Amino acid sequence: MLNNIGVSGLVIILAIALVLFGPSKLPQLGRAFGDTLREFRSSTRGIVDEEETSSESSVKQLIDKR
Repeated sequence: MLNNIGVSGLVIILAIALVLFGPSKLPQLGRAFGDTLREFRSSTRGIVDEEETSSESSVKQLIDKR
């Protein structure tokens, strides 16, 4: 979906954001968005690591039972 936006689409989105929130709020919104994205990535990375760890322990248990 985001692959089809292009440069002109980004300019339009930024212009609308500038009108809606004003120039003083945009840096704060950008920071908040970046922090949220960073937290989301770390959470998903943690979930994936937990899943890999649990699957590795399941494989070890199966091997030990044989």
